[in-house]
Amino acid sequence: MHLHTFTKTPTIPVEVTERSLSDLTDAMQYTGFQGRKLAESVKAWENMFKEDGVTIFMGLSGAMVPAGMRNIITYLIENRLIDCLVSTGANIFHDCHEALGLKHYVGSHIADDCELLGHGIDRIYDVFAYEEEFRNTDHFVADFAKKHAGKTYSSREFIHLLGKEISEKGNKNSIIVSAYKHNVPIFIPALSDSSIGIGLTIARRNGYNINIDQIKDVDEITQMVEASEKTGVVYVGGGVPKNFIQQTEVVASIMGHEVAGHEYAIQYTTDAPHWGGLSGCTFDEAVSWGKISKEAKKVQVFVDATIALPIVTHALNEKTKGYKRKIPCFEWNGDGAELHFETH
Repeated sequence: MHLHTFTKTPTIPVEVTERSLSDLTDAMQYTGFQGRKLAESVKAWENMFKEDGVTIFMGLSGAMVPAGMRNIITYLIENRLIDCLVSTGANIFHDCHEALGLKHYVGSHIADDCELLGHGIDRIYDVFAYEEEFRNTDHFVADFAKKHAGKTYSSREFIHLLGKEISEKGNKNSIIVSAYKHNVPIFIPALSDSSIGIGLTIARRNGYNINIDQIKDVDEITQMVEASEKTGVVYVGGGVPKNFIQQTEVVASIMGHEVAGHEYAIQYTTDAPHWGGLSGCTFDEAVSWGKISKEAKKVQVFVDATIALPIVTHALNEKTKGYKRKIPCFEWNGDGAELHFETH
């Protein structure tokens, strides 16, 4: 191999000048370390967005909504930079909380937690919230569940109905409301592990039982993959949302569908692979499972998502503005998910 094979492209120092954010991320592609990876993630997401036939899944973990990322996720939904959201129950609960007019507050990570407890204030690192207000939202979920007692839903179906309810009663600038209005499915595969689960437990204790069929979740999201020509994934953190999306390729294969793994893969994480956990697991490792395609464009950025998401989304806003994407839309019937395309 010729020496110049390794030295074809020199690094280019970033100049300090007036420029757009997307121009800055373009320039960062010729730097090093995680700055370059952040820039590569913008380019990969842009390419994924502009390639016809790609269904984009996002996995959302961590306390992103309390940390102020709510409107960014809403933007991604409304502008169809994602086609399906898989989230922790906590993020969707906190979104409902804010949609109902309640708040999270700028706090401090060095506060006296015993004093906060005495004032009824919960701490999420440097974000505060009132426990009593959280409980009010728990009861809102419980009261909503009473209207659907005795029925069984996938988490997608349940969150769709909850989004409709909040769209009629709450703030329209919301993840769950935007997903309802733009027909973007939201799955919560560990819904019981959240305050939404607490609300459903309150309803059950009061004689109003509603069943969330989490196995139906597995089937429905796998049907989306089976119906799609290609798939791409964007993970904020890891955990259950990441694995839930990853395993769709395995389930589809077991069910007899020819799948090659997700063709695009982006992750923003602070976890490292050498501890063996999924949140830091590399996409190369996922190739061994058949979850990620051998030819996939893979970009893993080791960064705090509250830093990455605002930068990446603003850059994508500039790069995709005015682009008419064929957006995949899914409807479920007794035989599986039906896919059709609309122009955004």
